[in-house]
This record gives sequence, structure tokens and C-alpha cells, in this order.
Amino acid sequence: MMQRSQVPAWMKGVLYGAGVYNLFLGAFIALSPFSAFDWAGIPRLNYPEIWQSIGLLVAAWGIIYLSVARSPFRHWPVVLAGALGKMAGAAGFLLAAAHDRLPPVAAGITLSSELVWLAPFAAILHGSYRLAVDRQRTAAPEIMSMALRSHTQHQVSIDELSRLSPVLLVFLRHAGCTFCREAMTDLSRQRRKIEAAGARLVMVHMNDESRAAQFFRRYDLADLPRVSDPGRSIYRAFGLRRGSLIEVFGPKVWWRGFQAGILGRHSIGRLEGDGFQMPGAFLIYHGEVIRSYRHQSAADRPNYVRLVTDDSIVGS
Repeated sequence: MMQRSQVPAWMKGVLYGAGVYNLFLGAFIALSPFSAFDWAGIPRLNYPEIWQSIGLLVAAWGIIYLSVARSPFRHWPVVLAGALGKMAGAAGFLLAAAHDRLPPVAAGITLSSELVWLAPFAAILHGSYRLAVDRQRTAAPEIMSMALRSHTQHQVSIDELSRLSPVLLVFLRHAGCTFCREAMTDLSRQRRKIEAAGARLVMVHMNDESRAAQFFRRYDLADLPRVSDPGRSIYRAFGLRRGSLIEVFGPKVWWRGFQAGILGRHSIGRLEGDGFQMPGAFLIYHGEVIRSYRHQSAADRPNYVRLVTDDSIVGS
């Protein structure tokens, strides 16, 4: 079963930036091997070819970063190797400076240019780890298969609907959440494009059915197939966990909450369900998950049309 998860755009940007940086640095070293030595006041090497070979290696890493930038989580070993390489290089420059074989200014500039990548690389590795943990939390295939047998208000199972056409199964946060209301508005606006792409929207929520009908009617989505899951067993079967404090109340959430709740006029309602439950969306066809989007923050805002139509969404 193939599952795909959205990767933050900035992580891709970091790898693209690292690729361009390494390409230019490597080209500079290879084409002008003495420039750095002259600038730093260090005697030139007797064999510049060695330094030029290092430049070519640096440039090769640039090509590698560019080739994996679209899929940072999938290619986490490359990111790890890059981070280790930058730490090893920084340690070497520190050792040279400590033994007075490299001017402190040159060592400082080199260190800063290398170490600046460690924090974003670490964030990519952490995101990859979290994604792996989330997938491990997903129930066994037979449990997910049982979850797909859950019936909508029309007494048709999710699995049966997925045999007729691809199903975009959207798991909501609690109905009082401003991000849930924003998602409902997005789905109402994007519904025609989703259905034009051949997919069918099916919703999973934590309300009882009587309250859900009223809530969905507010967004002109009352006719959509939906499944009530107040016990959150279907959420768990799809690996949707409860969020941490930072994922539910962190700075990003407060800022996006202001945008969605105040500027977007989605407001905030009373808590209806588990306030820590994370949402998600899954494209399912013939009972198999084709793509997935698991929120890393309550404030994430997926493009549902893209989830249905775009094969470039990154995952493993």
C-alpha cells in the first residue's frame, strides 16, 4: 500500500538552496583553486589538483541535493549524510584553527557557511522520523480494512464507495475548531474540481449524526457521505494521532488561528470531540490508500484538489 504525505515547501527550498550553494562553491574551488588560499593568507598547495578534486566532490553533492529536493523525507539518508559531512568538515576547520594552521577569520567564515545548514537539515530529519512514527502507528492492514467497512449515513461502506470510484476520505478536527470550519469551506469550494477529477468526497467526523447533519448543511455539504466516529477508532486505524501541545497550541497555530478565525471569519465554537485529535486526508481506491496527508500541525491547510490530481505529492 503506497502512502504519500505532504512535505513543507521550506524543506524542499532548503535542499534546493544547499544544492545551488554546493554547485557554486564546488565550481569556484575547481576553477580557481588558489583564490581561497590567497584570500586567507595561507601558502598555496603544491598540488592544486587535490583541492580541485575536493571542489568537484562539493559540486557533486550539490547535484545530489538538487536531485532529492522534491522528496526530503524519502531521501533522509542523503540529508543525514550531508549533515554528518558538514559536521565533520566543521570539526576539521576547528582543529586546524586550534593548531594555528588556519587563520581564525577564515575558520569562522567557513564554519558559519557549513553550520548554517545543520538546523534545517536536523528539522528535515526530525520530520522524516515523525512521519515514520506516524506510519508505525497505523493499524495492521486487516484493521484498516475493517475500518473501511464503516458505514456512512446512507448505509454504504467506505470500501464499497471506493470500489465505484476513488474516494477522498477527509478526517476532520472537532466541529468547534476554526481550522475544521476553514477546511469545510475549502471543501465546499473545491468540491466541484475534486469530483471533476473523478473522486468522491467522504467525511469522517467526531460528532453524533444528528448534530453532524446540521453542521454539514451550513457548508452545503449535507449530501456528502459521512461517517460518525466519536470513539476515534477509524482515526487510529489510519494512523491519525493526538497532537502535542506545540502542534495544537504552538505559535504557528495561534497565527493561523487569527488568520482563519478573525480575518477568515470562520470563528471558534465549543469543543465537540477530542480537541487534540489531528486530522488528515486519504485518497482510497479499491480499498487501497493511494496518497495521504497527515497534518503535522492543527493549522496545516492541505490543497484537497492537488491531493486528488497531483502525482508529485511527496511520500514513500
